[in-house]
Amino acid sequence: MNQETIGIHYGYEKDNQKTMAVPIYQSTAYDFGSADFAASSFNLEQGTDNVYTRVGNPTTAVLERRFAEYEGGSAALAVASGMSAIFYSIINVADAGDNIISTSQLYGGTVTLFRHTLKRLGIEVRFFDKLNPESIDDLVDENTKAIFFESIANPSIDVPDFEKIAEIANRHKIITIVDNTVATPVLCKPFDFGIDVSIHSASKYATGQGLAIGGLIVERKNLVEKIKDNPRYPHFNTPEVSYHGLIFANPPVNGILFTFRVRMILLRDTGAVLSPFNSWLFIQGLETLSLRMAKHSSNALAIAKYLESHPKVKTVNYAFLESSKNYKRANKYLKAGSGLVSFEVDSFDEAKKVLDSVKIFSIVANIGDSKSTINHSASTTHQQLSADERSACGVKDGLIRLSVGIENEEDLINDLKKALA
Repeated sequence: MNQETIGIHYGYEKDNQKTMAVPIYQSTAYDFGSADFAASSFNLEQGTDNVYTRVGNPTTAVLERRFAEYEGGSAALAVASGMSAIFYSIINVADAGDNIISTSQLYGGTVTLFRHTLKRLGIEVRFFDKLNPESIDDLVDENTKAIFFESIANPSIDVPDFEKIAEIANRHKIITIVDNTVATPVLCKPFDFGIDVSIHSASKYATGQGLAIGGLIVERKNLVEKIKDNPRYPHFNTPEVSYHGLIFANPPVNGILFTFRVRMILLRDTGAVLSPFNSWLFIQGLETLSLRMAKHSSNALAIAKYLESHPKVKTVNYAFLESSKNYKRANKYLKAGSGLVSFEVDSFDEAKKVLDSVKIFSIVANIGDSKSTINHSASTTHQQLSADERSACGVKDGLIRLSVGIENEEDLINDLKKALA
């Protein structure tokens, strides 16, 4: 199946009622039918379906199967938010005393998680500039457990060299994790370029209407081969006390390992579970994702070209502009440029004037909505960072971020034209 068909049909076997729409199984618990079946379910002998909604739900299972297939992975795990997807992906591989390596160009919430919260847990994050991935080698040691980056950095709109990062990681037998939220699987297929794990804030393009908070973790096919017997990841390869000595890597459930351990250890113990209703909303969003991403991208490119010619705009960040330093990598790793554009004006006061003058764009922190939004990153999403940290992320005082929706492109350009006058 191609993506458009996968987004509408994959992973749903019609129940007894033969409903065309995926049902919402709004239930926390399930009838095991017998004491023996209940015991075997809790011993992981029956898989994860219909045990308890904290670790699995029939509606959520459709979302997970569909999204994994959409991205070309072996399995997906849905969780309560994009931030919980990032957090779980890191602590699934790293303990106190370990470190991960990350690009410095990141969403502000990810930076604060990495610099502050993970530090309190004893996990160090070492940063590199995505323009210089060769520097990763100097940051790796025996306690390095992951290399993290964003497929399209928010809000600097930088595109890293996927294959170079994967090559370095594979040489050291380290797992790579990409936040593919901005690109979505429609525009970028990280597994095609050797990346191991892809995460998403489903709150963005996956829903498309800003209706729900959620996150997704997807693992590539055959990731078990990289983890099994790898001394970097002992908790996958040594007996798990809480499951009576089960070794997760021997054998994994149907070749699924990374997301299975997150589900049965981290989600079980800390409970950042996605509600069945929100899973259902994301399923609706997947049905139109490919159509929406095409419109987001065409609108954004038209706006980026307009802004590039405006005398009050100092710089425009959009990877599919021929003038962009990311243009060559974007054409290699992306099918289109996405709906995210950022541009710089002279000062914060000038940026504030633009934000307060638009009529169609709404001042919103979220991205990926069908409705166009505008934001000043330095005073909102990256406000908690120091000036040096903001600079490392590519966030200057005059930077404005646009999440371009699917309205008429001429109306959006005219809105910006009046705001910049």
